[in-house]
Amino acid sequence: MKLARRTFLHLTAGAAVVPAITRIARAQVYPSRPVRMIIPFAPGGPTDVFARLIAQQFSAEFGKQFYVENIVGGAGNIGTAQAARAAPDGYTILVSVSAFVTNPAFLSKAPYDPIKDFAPVALPVASAIALVVHPSVPAKTLAELVALIRANPGKYSYASGGAGAQPHLAFEQFRMSLGLDVVYVPFTGAGPTIAALVANQVPIGISSLPPAMPQIKKGSLRALALTSKSRSRKLSDIPTASEAGYPILEGDQWLGVFLPASTPEEIIAILHRRIVEFVAQPDMKERLESLDFYPVESTPREFAERIKVEFETWRQVIQAAHIKAE
Repeated sequence: MKLARRTFLHLTAGAAVVPAITRIARAQVYPSRPVRMIIPFAPGGPTDVFARLIAQQFSAEFGKQFYVENIVGGAGNIGTAQAARAAPDGYTILVSVSAFVTNPAFLSKAPYDPIKDFAPVALPVASAIALVVHPSVPAKTLAELVALIRANPGKYSYASGGAGAQPHLAFEQFRMSLGLDVVYVPFTGAGPTIAALVANQVPIGISSLPPAMPQIKKGSLRALALTSKSRSRKLSDIPTASEAGYPILEGDQWLGVFLPASTPEEIIAILHRRIVEFVAQPDMKERLESLDFYPVESTPREFAERIKVEFETWRQVIQAAHIKAE
């Protein structure tokens, strides 16, 4: 027996509605059990602090536990790879930094693909990178530093906290674009880098702003420029590199939230909205500013596009400068 056309259309329309209803129902009950938040770095750092603030807030809001698990090793690769292999159901969240994009570019066989293996949720905050010099360096501006290096090829050296880290890549892109002859001196982290700069063991340095901030304020280091798009509220007299005439030296160290690829869009939307609301709270904005983070407005789609662009940009820098991860 053939179905009447009206009956057939009614049945097919109803079938199309079922998946939508299922998705809505799934989102309405999320989360129904504890949610794991993977931090691929050791406890105590800015990423860990931020994740624990989110976990505390979300546990109270959702009535289900959001708990942090630090999975350390491989410069963040081990924990990130575990998050990539987790079920795409919203119950494993990755909180990571810019190294999420750059790490795979160093490896011929990376343990995860930053574009294919993850669904970006939010890019809530970022921190500027500062180009600093010891006070004995005669350059008072970024332009003067460039002129000084050009007038003395091979004489000056610069330091950063680790080969292949975001500050190092930013300076290498800057160096290559201007054809500067300056020697790179790697250190094992921002702390040792700042200590060496203050002791004048290395005259020039590039570092994330938070660890450099105290020495800049004391006058132990002179900041010539920040890589962010806008000035720091705490260092309003320090220009951005773009303002100083060198837009090529632009970038920041961001902190992002991810879910495994194929996680339902409804769950991504729920978490994105809550994270945006969380960062916008006055007390939280103040707390984040104390950590030298500034808010970033970005949709999941915009964040995904940024990851694609940054991956290709830094991959080219790594190859051109022959940088090898430590």
